[in-house]
Amino acid sequence: MDKAEAKRNYKEAQRPMGIYRIKNRQTGVSYVGCSVDPQAKLNRHKAELKFGSHRNKDLLAEWKALGESAFEFEVIDELEQDKDSKNDPMEELQVLAGMWIGKLEKAGDKIVPLK
Repeated sequence: MDKAEAKRNYKEAQRPMGIYRIKNRQTGVSYVGCSVDPQAKLNRHKAELKFGSHRNKDLLAEWKALGESAFEFEVIDELEQDKDSKNDPMEELQVLAGMWIGKLEKAGDKIVPLK
């Protein structure tokens, strides 16, 4: 397989959509979001935190004060994409994220939604 074919296969590969969480282990605060590519979104959040450019100033301040080791990055739920569906996948993800936020709050987590 050549480089162009590998790149094309990667772009065409169906990846699960999902809900992700960045949890501050020391404070118990969970930052929850949804994405059509949650792992890529987590990587982006982590890079923005490392470079000091994250848009959520509270999360960035916690990161600077406590360091990377105080945080846990995880995909907490996945949703398979339906190629035939006419529905906007973000609508489904937002409903799923709302369910997770309710579940985590019930378990005692303080939740901050992320975009």
